[in-house]
Amino acid sequence: MAKQTNNTQSGTNAQEVRQQNAKSAQGSQGSFGTEFGSETDVQSVRKANQQAESRKAQNSGNAGQQ
Repeated sequence: MAKQTNNTQSGTNAQEVRQQNAKSAQGSQGSFGTEFGSETDVQSVRKANQQAESRKAQNSGNAGQQ
């Protein structure tokens, strides 16, 4: 019987990849969301959304008056 390795057909060591993934997951739980969340000014986003909704309501009311 041939020696069984943990390598894929392309030569990747699957066990090593699993270990690397486990290591990287330990320190990064939630970091993606918090990284971008801390850079967002919530008040300015709310204001922009409110203005966009207001314009949308005005435009939908004027659609038949062209």
